[in-house]
Amino acid sequence: MVLQLHLKPKKKLKDKAPSTWSSIMTIVKSSWLNVLLIFIPVGWALHFTPITPVAVFVTTFLAIIPLANLLAFSTEELAIRVGETLGGLLNATLGNAVELIVAIIALIQCKLTVVQSSLIGSILSNLLLVLGMCFYAGGVKYSEQGFLVTPSQVNSELLFLSVVAVLLPGAFNIAVRSSNSSDNNTSNDVPTSVLGSDILQMSHGVAVILLFIYLCYLIFTLWSHASMMNATSQESTLYPTGFKGPTMLMHNMQDKWKESFPRSKSPSSKSKKRPPLPPLDLPLEAQADAPAQPDGPDQRANSTSPPEPHIADVQQPAPVPDGMENDLEAAEASRLAHGHGEPVPPTEDDEQELQMNVPVTIGLLLIVTVLVGVTAEFLVDSIDGVTATGAISEEWVGLILLPIVGNAAEHVTAVTVAIKDKLDLSIGVAVGSSIQIAVFVIPFVVVVAWIMGKPLTMLFDPFESVVLFLAVLTVNYTTQDAKSNWLEGMILMMLYVIVAVSFWFYPGYNPSQALNLPC
Repeated sequence: MVLQLHLKPKKKLKDKAPSTWSSIMTIVKSSWLNVLLIFIPVGWALHFTPITPVAVFVTTFLAIIPLANLLAFSTEELAIRVGETLGGLLNATLGNAVELIVAIIALIQCKLTVVQSSLIGSILSNLLLVLGMCFYAGGVKYSEQGFLVTPSQVNSELLFLSVVAVLLPGAFNIAVRSSNSSDNNTSNDVPTSVLGSDILQMSHGVAVILLFIYLCYLIFTLWSHASMMNATSQESTLYPTGFKGPTMLMHNMQDKWKESFPRSKSPSSKSKKRPPLPPLDLPLEAQADAPAQPDGPDQRANSTSPPEPHIADVQQPAPVPDGMENDLEAAEASRLAHGHGEPVPPTEDDEQELQMNVPVTIGLLLIVTVLVGVTAEFLVDSIDGVTATGAISEEWVGLILLPIVGNAAEHVTAVTVAIKDKLDLSIGVAVGSSIQIAVFVIPFVVVVAWIMGKPLTMLFDPFESVVLFLAVLTVNYTTQDAKSNWLEGMILMMLYVIVAVSFWFYPGYNPSQALNLPC
């Protein structure tokens, strides 16, 4: 019963679903980016020809862009039917298929450093870059966006748990090595081979526990607390009338400066008198269309335009009733009090129009995900040839380039729905994908390596582990109030840029070699 309630869409759907042909035509006409789909066969063909890897890289990268857009389109259409929480969980699961395929292929080739750095990089990319872009994109349109508190707290706890699971093997390694070097007595030292074996067995146990935690997370999200996880968050707050987001910040600062410090009338200014400003209670569009006032005393006397309003005579905003702050009703009441438009009718109970039927939606979601995975694989293979010159390190490729390529679909999906004021779905894609990588993909790959006899451990690069801890700490601080704005998004994005610059100069570290674990 709870699961059925969780699958219930937030809005009433129209009874008649589109036909198959109508759904296919909707896909074709969904975006002009579909023109770039021609690069899919081109990139695949170039992959099997002896050509420079740069050409393969460019064509496959361009091919992923329309596929990511179609994945976002199908995910949003499916989320209308199943709810935002399950829609975000489904999109994150399918989006992580690329990371999982890349990790397994690199594991087969014994590229353990690429496996670990690409998985850590995927977490950082989703937490900092994708989530920051979501907060910023939504903050351009809305002054403040709200999201559910319970999912935010659960996400923070799971992310911190994953960081602890990554840091503990490193702390164990440092403690044992420090104990070995603390005195000159080598009889009680732990050999490196024994240390490596202990950390490997510890990693296997931690991986199994993390998989159990992920199973509990699915039960909590989809069954026991489904209604709480899929509840309605508070409405977003629009910018005041006449303010259009961060792009108009400087214009509003200039207006406030002119209001606070009006220019004094000097004799030199009489010859070149500036036209007066239009009334400040009008929106910016009306101010732009306002006619200029005539210059000179004679023309001003003959003019039929209203006199220049004094700053003190400007109409002040109508008082907002108590309890309506930070709510859409406050913005609407302020607009109506000044006569700026008609009331916007509520759309919560309106019927939701469907653009595709269920079979076409699911088919498109699966086909596009497979195409993204294959195309991303060819892109990864071309990166090996691009980095052969030594200009880009393997560590930077695994931590920065591969996650951006693998998460291209999630980037587009999360940012698109954030602009449409569906921040819960964006967080379900960005943060949910990070949780799935940390609590599912990483331990699953460790278990697969255990089965294959590969010495993949939970001991990650120390620098990567510290950066992951700081990133999770920053995200927890920005989401603890269950509200977001464009500045928080900018902070997260700039932190990701700082991480990318730092790892550009980092030479890298191979934990398997340090533990003498042959692959």
